Amino acid sequence: MIRPRSLKGQFLVGSVLWTLGLLGASHMFFVLVSQHFPVILRVQHWVVLGSLALVFMLGGLSQVRRGITPINSLRTRLAAVRDGRAARVDGDYPAEVEPLVRDLNALLEHLEEAVRRAQATAGDLAHVLKTPLAVLAQDAVEVERAGLGEVANSLRHEIGRMERRVQYHLAHARAAASAAAPGTHCEVSDSIEPLARTLRRLYAERVELTTGQTDLAVAVERQDLDEMVGSLLDNACKWARRRASVRASDDGHGRVLIVVEDDGDGLPETKWTEVLGRGVRADESTTGSGLGLAIVRDLADLYGGTLTLGRSEFGGLRAELRLPAA
Repeated sequence: MIRPRSLKGQFLVGSVLWTLGLLGASHMFFVLVSQHFPVILRVQHWVVLGSLALVFMLGGLSQVRRGITPINSLRTRLAAVRDGRAARVDGDYPAEVEPLVRDLNALLEHLEEAVRRAQATAGDLAHVLKTPLAVLAQDAVEVERAGLGEVANSLRHEIGRMERRVQYHLAHARAAASAAAPGTHCEVSDSIEPLARTLRRLYAERVELTTGQTDLAVAVERQDLDEMVGSLLDNACKWARRRASVRASDDGHGRVLIVVEDDGDGLPETKWTEVLGRGVRADESTTGSGLGLAIVRDLADLYGGTLTLGRSEFGGLRAELRLPAA
């Protein structure tokens, strides 16, 4: 026998088979009755029995439909949790389904608590590491006062490398936890607009920063979106001559495309992939650990997104950040 794969199909097939069985049994019963008591089975009796059979069949189909409706509702509510529109699966369900719903809600609460603990641990670790690094920075000042300028500069350089690497790995750990949480999402404008205002103040005398459409949402934690967009915007403003821009759009494939461009010198095409590697910098004369673009790429990967580089229409570098839409 062919078994339907869907629960609805199984309900319907089972109901049809049960109805056919009842019809067969009823036919046998009435055949026996007609043989022994033919006067009983008059025309009006057939009409009454036919009407009752129709009513019972319609009632059975109604019950089947009522039994399937909560299953469809469960699917809708799960989609709401996945999209961040709900924190748990609510609603009334049949006794057979209710234990599954309870287990799902318990799992969602467990995941939410695990994410909170991971994020809190990352924050606590960052706070713990700040104190010894601050002490080392103060020691560098004392070393410089003692006349050991070269040693102090080397010490400050290494402290800076340590700080950036700590930030990189903490951001990576936080994003890994956030990416595993269902319903993670934020508005793109909530990240881009504050960042753009800050960078406009920092680079007001040299760069004009423009923003395009940003009224979209992505399935990314707000802090991680700030990290990614902030790194790209800061890089664009740092290397731009007079102009930089950022805009967001729907790419038509379930992702949001965030484009950051500048009118600087840009990069040769041969370096577009190379500079996305950890520890690689486009210009070795500048300070930094080379983790800016690497962390953007890694954070995007954790959320199922991508980062690619290309030539800007302004003549400089074009960074395309694609993230899953919420």
